[in-house]
Amino acid sequence: MAGHSKWANIQHRKGRQDAARSKLFSKLAKEITVAAKMGDPDPDKNPRLRLAVKEAKSSSVPKDVIDRAIKKSQGGDAENYEEIRYEGYGPNGVAIIVEAMTDNRNRTASTVRSTFSKNGGNLGETGSVSFMFDRKGQVIYPADAGDADDVMMAAIEAGAEDVESSEDGHVIWCADTDLNEVSTKLEEQLGESETTKLVWRPQTTTEMDLDGMHKLMKLMDALDDDDDVQNVTANFEASDEVMEQLGSE
Repeated sequence: MAGHSKWANIQHRKGRQDAARSKLFSKLAKEITVAAKMGDPDPDKNPRLRLAVKEAKSSSVPKDVIDRAIKKSQGGDAENYEEIRYEGYGPNGVAIIVEAMTDNRNRTASTVRSTFSKNGGNLGETGSVSFMFDRKGQVIYPADAGDADDVMMAAIEAGAEDVESSEDGHVIWCADTDLNEVSTKLEEQLGESETTKLVWRPQTTTEMDLDGMHKLMKLMDALDDDDDVQNVTANFEASDEVMEQLGSE
């Protein structure tokens, strides 16, 4: 989708790099701690932890931060985080899924609800928008990982379902339950990926103009700034022209 491929680049150009990087490291470390606490602390024996560590490494999280997060999971003082999903609507009726990890359900629910209402959105009931998305595994490679045909062949051999190739890179999709196996086989053919994670893939999208994108970005950024929020997904679509205008501001 046109809008999503440039979303990260726009965030970087908004002057939020340092703060966003710090928050990203914190969120990735939290996922590592939870994954290690729920399963084996050895990534080779724990698929969720392996993916969490892989995603952290691809985001340049230092090894000592990763090691501390795993070690923290084995301590008696490790927080007990609850995974919660919130669903709602943003500007122009865009569907939004918010994934959170929290040690205080009431605090997080109150903050998320307030953030939606303050930024032109409405928090809905669980299931109110998730039916418009599919849970999928996503592996992203840079454009220089290979040409479209080579990447497609590697993806097919790895058991992937779909590939989207463009000048921005290659996005490989697979069943959520196959992500660990598919990403491992892709590594053998294409090397390290830029990112490997479970995502919500929209079945349909809502077209956004420049004004709508400004409002949507304000809401998504506000949600993402919450320390309890791990991921924010929306089913927006925007033209290259709109995304370029946003990126140049």
